Amino acid sequence: MAIRSKNECVAELTPQSLLKSQIVGIRDVYCRGSCRNQSAEEFATATELVFPYRGVYVRHVGREQAVAEANQVLFFNAGEGYRVSHPVAGGDASLSLAINEPELRELPPRAFLRDSATLAFRRLRLRIDTRTQALAALLRHSLRQNIAEPLEAETLALTLVQRALGPRTTHAAGATVGRQRLVDRVKLVLTSDLGRRWTLAEIAAEVRGSPVYLTQVFQQVEGLPLYRYQLRLRLARALDLLAEYEDLTALSLDLGFSSHSHFSAAFRQAYGRSPSEFRQSALHR
Repeated sequence: MAIRSKNECVAELTPQSLLKSQIVGIRDVYCRGSCRNQSAEEFATATELVFPYRGVYVRHVGREQAVAEANQVLFFNAGEGYRVSHPVAGGDASLSLAINEPELRELPPRAFLRDSATLAFRRLRLRIDTRTQALAALLRHSLRQNIAEPLEAETLALTLVQRALGPRTTHAAGATVGRQRLVDRVKLVLTSDLGRRWTLAEIAAEVRGSPVYLTQVFQQVEGLPLYRYQLRLRLARALDLLAEYEDLTALSLDLGFSSHSHFSAAFRQAYGRSPSEFRQSALHR
């Protein structure tokens, strides 16, 4: 994220520029995540779409908050103050896209934007679908491996933003603050240990809620069953780690899948190709 602040926690951020053109700027941003409580106020210097892909953090804007994890895209509006907290240890990483304003204005539905002279998004976040996750991973890996030419990367970036803002490929949560906060607590539980085979009773005990009520509220807020949401988090982590694992069986077991075949089938169903096929297209071409 593009930020300016005197907060010492900003020193924990390590941004790496992957592409800078007249149309789009793309950065890979890592954070150590050692500031557990809310940081001092920070300000985005540009409007950016941020795609978390590793770890988790919470972004606070006024009285609102958004849990930043791999099933979400977050919107950072230029000049808007926010704070960040890291209730789960381990740090985080995100792909950050800053699209030139004239081009960015052409991409979202008007209902997504505030009625103001400067471009600003109404919501803090949207849930994205699996193909959007795959596009973000393909863009990041191909740029880091110096495979994508600038024209290809720009095109992929605009396609990624368009899909992330598509009414058929995103989900905007609608719920009371209390229900949203309950779902946020569940997300923090899930992301604290992606490889753990959580049971509903264990999750409910962690958030001190009724298992039945929990499943109903989660479905209402996120538009997905809880188990499927967890599966998408695991698969998104696999997208991140494919470059680091030669042995895909080890990767599948580390992420809590019962076998390589189970992992491969779930991956193909979500992303339209096998893990090895995705790795070939993103890393080796």
